Amino acid sequence: MRSPAERSGDATGVDDIDPYYIRTGDSESESRDLALKHNDTFAIFDRYGDMPVTGLRKAGLFHRGTRYLSRSWLRFDVGWPILLSSAVSRDNAWISVDQTNADVSAGGVVVLPRGTLHLSRVFTLWDGTMQEQVTLRNFGPSAVTITLVSGFDADFVDIFEVRGTARTRRGQRLDAIIEPPSVVLGYAGLDDVVRQTRLSWEPAPARLTDGRAEHDCHVAAGGGVTVTTIVACRASADRARWQGPLPAARPIAARARSHDRCEISTSNPQFNEWLRRSDADLTMMITETSHGPYPYAGVPWFSTPFGRDGLITALECLWIDPAIAKGVLTYLAATQAHRVDAARDAQPGKILHECRDGEMAALGEIPFGQYYGSHDATPLFVMLAAAYYERTGDLEHIRGLAPAIDAALSWIAGAGDLDGDGFIEYARQSATGLVHQGWKDSHDAIFHDDGRLAEPPIALCEIQAYVFAAWRGAATIADALGDRARAADYRDRAETVRVRFEESFWHEQLGTYALALDGAKRRCAVRASNAGHALYAGIASAEHASAVAHQLFDETSFSGWGVRTVASSEARYNPMSYHNGSIWPHDNAIVAAGLARYGKRDYVLTLLGAMFDASVNTDLHRLPELFCGFRKRAGDGPTFYPVACNPQAWAAASVFLLLQSALGLEVRGRDQLLQFNHAALPPFLEHVQVRNLHVGTARVDLLLDRHEHDVGIRVLRREGPVEIVSVK
Repeated sequence: MRSPAERSGDATGVDDIDPYYIRTGDSESESRDLALKHNDTFAIFDRYGDMPVTGLRKAGLFHRGTRYLSRSWLRFDVGWPILLSSAVSRDNAWISVDQTNADVSAGGVVVLPRGTLHLSRVFTLWDGTMQEQVTLRNFGPSAVTITLVSGFDADFVDIFEVRGTARTRRGQRLDAIIEPPSVVLGYAGLDDVVRQTRLSWEPAPARLTDGRAEHDCHVAAGGGVTVTTIVACRASADRARWQGPLPAARPIAARARSHDRCEISTSNPQFNEWLRRSDADLTMMITETSHGPYPYAGVPWFSTPFGRDGLITALECLWIDPAIAKGVLTYLAATQAHRVDAARDAQPGKILHECRDGEMAALGEIPFGQYYGSHDATPLFVMLAAAYYERTGDLEHIRGLAPAIDAALSWIAGAGDLDGDGFIEYARQSATGLVHQGWKDSHDAIFHDDGRLAEPPIALCEIQAYVFAAWRGAATIADALGDRARAADYRDRAETVRVRFEESFWHEQLGTYALALDGAKRRCAVRASNAGHALYAGIASAEHASAVAHQLFDETSFSGWGVRTVASSEARYNPMSYHNGSIWPHDNAIVAAGLARYGKRDYVLTLLGAMFDASVNTDLHRLPELFCGFRKRAGDGPTFYPVACNPQAWAAASVFLLLQSALGLEVRGRDQLLQFNHAALPPFLEHVQVRNLHVGTARVDLLLDRHEHDVGIRVLRREGPVEIVSVK
């Protein structure tokens, strides 16, 4: 079958247009994969608990951007076990797989009936080490002697190779070191780093090669045996010793966030499952860096720090856990660009786009070792700093961030505005960098109404809105620091951006804001969800906000599962695309927050209901990075996107912003104020309980009861001074 490009007479493939395109395998979307993550390590299994050679191409044990275990399977010597069930624990601490034996025959007679043996496999993960504990129990009337056979391999490929990026050269696979009960597989990279995978067993295997371990098990009637496998990752630069067995309680305890965090429960058990899974996913995605906790973007493709993702994730859950925002701000201030580096799209003051480990990043085969090719991260950084101050009143931390905030503002006012017209435009400096540098960064995401791709430099709708909010936030910070003149200047700058934005981006015929301005300042007259971000930032006039809301919920934009990235009426609409018609939970949460800002509470409840329905119809109640934009059909769930990250941080955090938007909730810690603006709850939530919510130095527990036209607020506990206001 020919590609779409070939069918249209253009022989250029997707890889030539977008070298970072993520390829799929034939059965990629059919898999129900299971994932664990801890800090810089993650593992992906199929539903049998294996890492297969075929089918689930992304399976494996990954550490710091490299796959250290590419194949792993377990079987009996008499045949493959039958799957009973597999699951990820509620707190993402372990994966459990239950299996049993198939019928085993000899001479036409069944000598081992199916269901005699129970095979339990439990996987845990901790800082570069994976543990599998296998327990074999015999429920038959007599003893059974059987062999457990394990297969394994390590290809040491870079995560970008797994994604589909081709390499002309690779390093050298080293001879295996077999020293029972262990085997070490190794690879000498072109970056002069030796990476090793050590597999060890307790008890020792009866037979061990460089790809196979066999345990002879004699299991008495009613008895059991246990085999533990430890898989440890190490690079030559590491000084740490090989990790031994993981204490059973350690992964669980490590995932418990601060006791100070807020907790939410509701009257709806399914909604509670969505909340629990989202909280567990967010906790799992948070990695302890040298600069504090940071939510990595998503497993498998983006399990690393991303500026934009971390900032938006922190904004989504700021009201329940401001510690995440503090960690994000600290990390991004520490990694802010200080010099011009065209190869990394870096300029002084710019905030990091992404930071990658691995051989390809070290060699410069990809530009993402420390890459700055996003134009929205810098204003979002200032927005988050201001929002964090409003939420917590933590002026001491803001003082520490002041040099980074000033540098970010200098970039916005200077290098970020390529032609001096008052808008922030991007045009990549690096030939291997990202073509588009907003959150919709696919090569074809920014286009005109006739389908032509926009030519750079490009000024995106939402980035101008973020800049407006950044100047306003910076004014708040300047006031707090006692610099009234600077605060006034920043407010003037914000107003200038607002006026210019309305003049240049509003499109009367579309009834919404244009997607972007191209290099010739022509408007990309495309109806897209980006306009909802303008509402979130507060740049839209009340009249235009109402028009945008109406457009976002017409039949071309709202699918029933959420607001599409691009309306179905547009030239490049494709519900199965990454950015041109799909549905992203974080995008919908931001749109909901924007609608709430302008009092569009009914629309907010519609989005909350749509995302809730999607969570009910997804495995583990886990919202993926995105799903397809097909219209909702009775009796069907959402249509899934084959290479979506799952879990992903900003998708997990979306439920918290959606709920906050419905409640119209503002937490102003610096003022010891908790305010509800036109609070509402959907029919499927009769009440919501919020426990241990910090408001400055105070703590409160609340019970929010749904009424027909508003929400009743009951204070269950109050410690410290806090004013609670409900605006009807």
